[in-house]
Amino acid sequence: MRWRIYDEAVELVEQRFQCLPRVFRWRGRRYNVEAVQRCWTASRRRWRGRVERRFFQVQCAEGSFDLKTGAWHLRRARFFSARALAVRRVSPAWR
Repeated sequence: MRWRIYDEAVELVEQRFQCLPRVFRWRGRRYNVEAVQRCWTASRRRWRGRVERRFFQVQCAEGSFDLKTGAWHLRRARFFSARALAVRRVSPAWR
């Protein structure tokens, strides 16, 4: 599946270690973060000076999401297909 750009606000419901997203709500739906795949910081020069933003690429049962800190935003998302999602939920039993 391809990445889709959204740039919409999300509500951060729960954090891990006071910085990593654990649960977030987007469009009225709750997403539990299974893993943080990647974390990076981007900085820009603005008229007020240098601004740094931290980004997290997280994996949930529904797909992968890029989240931006500050006022939390969903930057882009890649959803798993319905068939792949059904297979993921059935297996593995050892989780």
